[in-house]
Amino acid sequence: MSGDVLILREPEIRSLLDPRACIQAMEQAFSAYSTGQAQVPSVIQLDVPENRGEIHIKAGHVRGWPYYAVKIVSGFRDNPKLGLSANDGMVVVFDAKTGAPAAFLLDNGFITDQRTGAAGAVAAKFLAGKKADVVAVIGTGGQARYQVKMLALVRALGEVRVWGRDPHKAQGYVDDLGKCREIPACHFAVAGSVQEAVAGADIVVTVTASREPLLRAKWLKTGVTVIAVGSDGPDKQELDVDVLLRADKIVADSLPQCLRLGEIHHAVECGAIRKEKIHAELGEISAGLKSGRTSDEEMIICDLTGVGVQDVAAAALVLERAKSTGVGEKISLK
Repeated sequence: MSGDVLILREPEIRSLLDPRACIQAMEQAFSAYSTGQAQVPSVIQLDVPENRGEIHIKAGHVRGWPYYAVKIVSGFRDNPKLGLSANDGMVVVFDAKTGAPAAFLLDNGFITDQRTGAAGAVAAKFLAGKKADVVAVIGTGGQARYQVKMLALVRALGEVRVWGRDPHKAQGYVDDLGKCREIPACHFAVAGSVQEAVAGADIVVTVTASREPLLRAKWLKTGVTVIAVGSDGPDKQELDVDVLLRADKIVADSLPQCLRLGEIHHAVECGAIRKEKIHAELGEISAGLKSGRTSDEEMIICDLTGVGVQDVAAAALVLERAKSTGVGEKISLK
């Protein structure tokens, strides 16, 4: 090891990674990935079942970019009972010319949260109808909030209905976002069931850790866009396979990854659909290689499992901005 390493902590990272810039970075990252410019190894997943914990390790590099990155993020579901955040993590950034460490981003999982929300916004930008304004959110955690805040930057939201297993958490979600100045003139409401939440919705976002299907095709209206976010492991599933069977277009963030985990994985594995039904990767659409939404009647499903190139793009943006503004603490490795 040689040289200095920049240390950035969560408050600094939050100030550097604003939502609009993150959405733009994610669009570039998906395009790079789907045009063969990125190298992304398989996700490493480690479980700590005795403490209801799961750890994901993702990495990536984009050809010609100055950095590559390795991200470690964890989710321990019992942490809130201990007064701790359920999510944690950090990103290590390396110089792509020498392999030397360039920065430690001690973000406590913020980069993952922000870039995941931004990915949902990219999906909505290309796949949701231009007039889509009624949103159903299945899930009440932190990422459910990020998804709606990011959606509001690409679509004018008029109504958001949320469903969660805990009605008190669902009401807390509504109360929190109802005060959000970034989402003006939007009505927030708690739904009594998943079916009630999604009835007539233009966009449905599923963002839970469910191990069994929550959403059925018969509850969805013609022309809906479903953005499935929660199924980031092979045992997680939010959509009944009949949703993918009915879909006019299915889009993956990474087709190879979605065939190993995510909603596509379940539908292909059980024979409900063939992998040839997958219309495109999101990056093929953002790069202009394949079509997004071409009709108001299309039912489109986007399976977002989280790709390492997203972390590289977000981390690179943070590091470049930190260097230009002098933010952070430098330490010597010598």
